[in-house]
Amino acid sequence: MENVRGRTVLVTGASAGIGKAFAKVFAAKGWNVILTARRLDRLEALAVEIEAKYKVGAIAIEQDLAAPDSVDKLVAAISDRRVLTVDGLVNNAGFSVPGHYAKTAWADQERFLRVMVTVPCELAHVLLPPMVQRRFGRIINVASLAGLIPGAAGHTLYGASKAFLIRFSESLLLENRRANVLTTALCPGFTYTEFHDVIGTRDKVSKYGKAWWSTSAEVAVAGYDGVMAGKPIVVVGRRAKQISALMKVLPESVALGMVGRQSKTFRSEEPGTSDNEPS
Repeated sequence: MENVRGRTVLVTGASAGIGKAFAKVFAAKGWNVILTARRLDRLEALAVEIEAKYKVGAIAIEQDLAAPDSVDKLVAAISDRRVLTVDGLVNNAGFSVPGHYAKTAWADQERFLRVMVTVPCELAHVLLPPMVQRRFGRIINVASLAGLIPGAAGHTLYGASKAFLIRFSESLLLENRRANVLTTALCPGFTYTEFHDVIGTRDKVSKYGKAWWSTSAEVAVAGYDGVMAGKPIVVVGRRAKQISALMKVLPESVALGMVGRQSKTFRSEEPGTSDNEPS
C-alpha cells in the first residue's frame, strides 16, 4: 500500500455530513486536508479538531461554489496558503431543488447544475494534470444510488446529475489509471445527514427501516477504501446494493414504473431551493 502521509486532499461541502466524515477519514490516514464550504465557522471548528486529533494540517476556506468564479477563487485561496500540491479531491458539495421541473425557477436549477456538475468537472480539470505529472492522484465524486436507477418525479435534475458523475468518474479512471490517478463514483443510499431535513423530506424517509440507512462515516470509509483500490463505482448500504443489482436486470419500463410509484414516498413536491453541503 502506498504511503499517503503528508499528501493533501481537497474536500468540498466539508462543513457537515459526508464531507465532514471524509475529512476525518483522510486525516486519520495521514492526509493533510483542505476544507471548503459556505459555513466558515463550522469549517474552522473542524480544522481545529482535525489538527488536534490527527496531527495533520487542516485549512478552512469559505467558498460558495454556486458563484460563477468560485473555482478560480478557491484555487487562488489554496495557492495563497502556500499549498504546493493537491493529491486528492472529494467532490461532495451539493443540494437539491424540490418540486416538479416546470414549477421551479431556472435560476435555482442553474445554481444546482453549477454545484453538482460544472464545479466537479472544473475542479478535476484544474487538479488532474499535476496529479498525472506526479503519477499520483485520488478523486472521489459523491454520486448517489439515484444515479443508478431511473429518473423520478420531483427533484428532476438530481438523479441526472448523479448519473453524469458516475459516467464522468468511469471515464477519468480509464484515462488516467496508468498514471496512478484513480477515480471512484460513490453511490450511497439513504445516509444520516442534514440533507433530508434541509429539503423537507425527513418525515417521509424516516418511515424506512434501519436496513435502508448508512452513517456518514460508513459512506466515507467505503469511498476512501474504494478509491484506494481503484474501484470505479462503490455502492453503499445493504438496500442500495440490492436495488442497484435489481435495476441491472429489470426491463427499463418495469424499473421506471417501480421508481415512479415510490417517488412520492421520499421526494418533496414543493418547489424551491435547498442548499446543503453534505450532498
